Order: sequence, then structure tokens, then C-alpha cells
Amino acid sequence: MPTTPAAPGFGSIADTAPLSLCAREPHVPADRLVAEMVPPPRFDSVRFGTYVPDPNQPSQTEAVRVLESFAAGLGGAHASGAGKPRRGFLGLGKAKAPKAPAGPRGVYLDGGYGVGKTHLLASLWHATPAEPGLKAFGTFVELTNLVGALGFQKTVQTLSGHRLLCIDEFELDDPGDTVLVSTLLGRLVDAGVALAATSNTLPGKLGEGRFASADFLREIQGLSAHFRPLRIDGEDYRHRGLPEAPAPFTDEQVTKAAHATPGASLDAFPRLLDHLARVHPSRYGALTDELRAVCLTAVQAVPDESTALRLVVLADRLYDREIPVLASGQPFDRLFSEGMLKGGYRKKYFRAISRLTALARDAKGLVESA
Repeated sequence: MPTTPAAPGFGSIADTAPLSLCAREPHVPADRLVAEMVPPPRFDSVRFGTYVPDPNQPSQTEAVRVLESFAAGLGGAHASGAGKPRRGFLGLGKAKAPKAPAGPRGVYLDGGYGVGKTHLLASLWHATPAEPGLKAFGTFVELTNLVGALGFQKTVQTLSGHRLLCIDEFELDDPGDTVLVSTLLGRLVDAGVALAATSNTLPGKLGEGRFASADFLREIQGLSAHFRPLRIDGEDYRHRGLPEAPAPFTDEQVTKAAHATPGASLDAFPRLLDHLARVHPSRYGALTDELRAVCLTAVQAVPDESTALRLVVLADRLYDREIPVLASGQPFDRLFSEGMLKGGYRKKYFRAISRLTALARDAKGLVESA
């Protein structure tokens, strides 16, 4: 088997020898975490004009209208003073920021899976008239990871000079993280930062058990007055009119496709799960650097909740980067036990299934061309 020549990062992808996620233990400097707080590659080119509202769901059209107006309203001076140098990563001046203007400084997009909330959130980021360094976009997990890397005060200092902070997939699973982020957002609102957030409802749960705006507004405590909830109805576009996800392939098919696909990784699923336990989730994005496809053999149900939650983060990073996932073994809708799908983290697991299913469709052609 040919060897992969060394190159900056994790090696060249020009060779056909498959890479291995399990061979990677990336180090991610804190400044990279800050610099990467932009919409992921999947949402680089989305805009309000590329969002196609379902004509049967008027709430989608209304959400676009409200968000366009919200973005236009962010074109004025930052509440902490126009023309001042941005308070950067390395420090913050002693001057106290003026109190933020009255009225809602945030929007919360409340809706189910696949109705385009992230598309709209990224469109808001793109439409906000500010330089990329003055607006930030990240998932709830990435925001908590940033606090872990920088510390609370440094995170406040780093983000206080921003005009807009977008938080995708806001989660209330961990009370400690919820209080942490709620406190952080309170400090940012005081500094004049506008906020936007999304989260998910459960498939088929439009009533009892649904993660809704009321839950969000209650859990962020004193910040409720700063958010305007926007309900977005609709069905999951990832499966709207599309064929079912391809059934898992054989180990031989997956291995052959991995060797035939430049930039593909090849790992046994159980070994990858063990490796994820040794890599901090904030590094999962870097774990996928330069990959063109992820090939997994012997996929099976995850053994416990901690492992499952790590897999959810990896699935999110793969989906963000549009990396196809080719797999053998169990189908993705059997990754999580019935108890997990009914438990407190169920919204994460349903999201992971939805996203991995979409990536499995993207990977089908790898076998056909191998």
C-alpha cells in the first residue's frame, strides 16, 4: 500500500491511501476557535434570497421578512460606540460600555428539524452590515468550548466588540452550561451585542415534550425580554421528496471506495468511538481537516450516553463541512437505543440521525465510482 507523504497539517490528500481519523490528535489554538466562529462551509453561500419558503407554511415567509428587517437594523453604530477600535482577542480597554438600547436585541428561531433555521441564521449573519471580525456564528457547544478554552472573562472581552452573535442549536440539556451561557449572553447584551439563536423541536412532537420558545425563554432567565421568538413550521427538507437513505454497504465495498477516493478516511467504527473519547469535542472540526469523505466499517449501536453525545458532535462537524459518510454495519437510525431516543438528549440524537442520513446519501456515489 502506498504511503501518504507528509504535508502541513495531517498530510497530503493526493495519495489514494486512505487516511485515518484515529491517527489524528489535533491541537487547536484558542485564536483558531475565535477565527472559525463564522457560518460553516455548507452555509457559505446561503442568503435570504436562496431560502425557498414552503408555500404551505406562511411562517417561513414571515421569518424571512422579520430577519431581513432585523439585519437592516444592525447597520447603525455598535452600542459601545462607533468608530472605536475593536476590542480584540488580547485585551479590553477599561472604559465601561454604555447600556444597550431598549427593546429586543435578539431573535429566537423556534422550529423542527430541517425547516431551514440554520440557513436563515447564516443568512442573518451574512446580511448583517459588519466585517466578519465583528460578528460571530457558532453552535451552543462551540460557544461553551470557547469559554472553556479562553475562560469566561476573556470570552466576554473577545465577543463584546461584536455587533451580532448567532448561536445555532441552543441546548438546555446541562443546567450548568445553560446558566453559563445565559450569564455570558447577559454580559454581551449589556455591551450592545445583538443575539440570534436556534434550537430544535422533536420530530412528531408538536405538543407535549417539544422544545419550544417557552422553554428557551424560561431557561435563559432574565434575558427573555431581549428575544423575539419566531415560529417556523414545516417538514424536514433533508427528506422532503428524497429517496430513503441507502442501506449500509459491505466492509469490502466501503474499504474499496476508501482506497479509490482521494482524501477519504477509513476507520473501524468501534475504534473511532474509543478515539473520540481521547479528543476534546472542540477539536472535532480540526479532526476532519482536508477530508473528502469518511468511510466507516462495522457501524453498531453506541454503547452509552457519553459515547453517543461525542458522536453527535462529530456528526454536526461532518454535516457542517459537507463530508459524505460511507458505512457498513448497522444503519444510522439504529445508532441510538430506544431509551436514548426517549431521554433528555433525544433532540441531539434525532438531529444526528437526520444529518448522518443526508451524508450517507451524498456518499452513495463513492461506491458506484470505486
